[in-house]
Amino acid sequence: MSEPTDLDALRRLMPPPADGGTTVDWTALTTSWGKPFPADYQRFMEVYGAGAVQNYLSIGRPEPKVPLEQAPRDGMVIESANAEADWETEEKTPELEGTSPALITWGVDATADMLCWDASDDDPAKWPVVVYQRNGSLWSRYDCGVVEFLVRNFRAAWPENPLGGEFLWDVSEVTFQPRG
Repeated sequence: MSEPTDLDALRRLMPPPADGGTTVDWTALTTSWGKPFPADYQRFMEVYGAGAVQNYLSIGRPEPKVPLEQAPRDGMVIESANAEADWETEEKTPELEGTSPALITWGVDATADMLCWDASDDDPAKWPVVVYQRNGSLWSRYDCGVVEFLVRNFRAAWPENPLGGEFLWDVSEVTFQPRG
């Protein structure tokens, strides 16, 4: 019997939709961003796709990096530019002070928090999740991938809730609604 994975835990906490999954051209994304995306995120997109978690956290369709004027509104490129702007002006936890991450936004929530990767490392498996919690005006780092981040948030396994709302904190059942 194999070890249970974070994706197995996520499936138990948040059953994947029958019509879930988003087809993504990962080669085109890698080319446009200049780096591959993390395997756990690729698997998340395959199983769940783009959509909303508890109608609170939006995980958008991965999109190629294009100039801002060509980017879809509220998509990965625009939200990553928003994150970069907020990085420059907002407070950071001590371990992030003085750092200059390569931010790629993979999720935004209803309380205007931004969930990103620090994509500075050449190995996407080492990209930490970096969250800007708008209510606290603070950037924080979580040394894990997207799937583990979600599971730990659902289980309240962080010292405190990384997000501005309680909708995904310490929950035993979570719904996911796929969206184009």
